[in-house]
Amino acid sequence: MFTTALISSNLELHALSTGRKPRVVTVMTMLKQHLFRYQGHIGAYLVVAGCDPTGAHLFTVHAHGSTDKLPYVTMGSGSLAAMSVFETQWTRDMSREQAVKLCAEAIQAGIFNDLGSGSNVDVCVITAEKTTLMRNYITPNVRERKMRDYKFKRGTTAILDERVVRREAIEKYVTVEEVAETGTTAVGERMDVDQ
Repeated sequence: MFTTALISSNLELHALSTGRKPRVVTVMTMLKQHLFRYQGHIGAYLVVAGCDPTGAHLFTVHAHGSTDKLPYVTMGSGSLAAMSVFETQWTRDMSREQAVKLCAEAIQAGIFNDLGSGSNVDVCVITAEKTTLMRNYITPNVRERKMRDYKFKRGTTAILDERVVRREAIEKYVTVEEVAETGTTAVGERMDVDQ
């Protein structure tokens, strides 16, 4: 998150100094140069997408600074399952609805085939005019109510040993010495519960 915030602020400065909107390849170049400088120690694996006067662009930027430009990309722990969906179903010149459906299916494949992936599908459609983010486009893993109540009655688990030390009896175990102007320091002796 810090990496993307840093690049975002650098892009604002770039736009102010040049007087025009930055291109998608500029974002990708700034990211790859920043990440290459740290040789993978910043664990940022990013997908960069956008539209500019030269067209629509889609890049992946790996933590060590390498990049890919492909018609479809996946990253993250569920990326292999998502990539298999793209490789079998992607076609050139898909409609917006077909592309959204394909991306949602790819994300679901990542969710269901990888324990590290999330539980809902968010889709972002980027066009030259606007960017539309559809949060919770599909929620395949809605949290269900538990079938049983897992609160157990008192006394269900047997207690093998119990020892209660009252507050008044603490002086038997701990001696307190007053230290001038610095407060109190407790000097403890070994309690028989510590053995």
